Amino acid sequence: MTLVAYARVSSSGQSLDVQLDQLRAAGCEKIFAEKKSGTSTTGREELERALDYVREGDIFVVTRLDRLARSITDLRQIIDRLAAKGVDFRCLQQSGLDTTKAEGRLMLNILASFAEFETELRKERQREGIDKAKAQGRYNGRPKSIDATLVKTMKNDGVGATEISKRLGIGRASVYRMLTETESVS
Repeated sequence: MTLVAYARVSSSGQSLDVQLDQLRAAGCEKIFAEKKSGTSTTGREELERALDYVREGDIFVVTRLDRLARSITDLRQIIDRLAAKGVDFRCLQQSGLDTTKAEGRLMLNILASFAEFETELRKERQREGIDKAKAQGRYNGRPKSIDATLVKTMKNDGVGATEISKRLGIGRASVYRMLTETESVS
């Protein structure tokens, strides 16, 4: 039996140290950690590596449920995937979670429902704040980080969209959007 852990924070400005300390103190031998949003499992490479790594008889450990998933669907898929491999699940700060028992599975689903509800409330409050700021003329969206005229100049100099995106550190879709916007303004 190996304790395999997963730690996550949402942004690069946050620290994983508290989670890592808790997981090490719990005896976790292998820890996968990343700084990615938890609103989806998409693009979370370390989570995928951890789920691939675990073997029958292992215990998959997180400090809190919201570090693993923010929706019931994602959580259920992860837990089902673990169960199919014969891997148990433990959540350090919600110690009543033991997926080998019916009560533990019920508690897991209840807590996941609260985590999803909290995320939805946060989105609603954010949307209300943005709508209010827009109505008062105080919200203009995120400031542009790349000058569209620079993109157009590079394109006019014969640089392709892929190369522009690499040089400026933006997506190709952003390059195309900026080129379209500068054309419509002209």
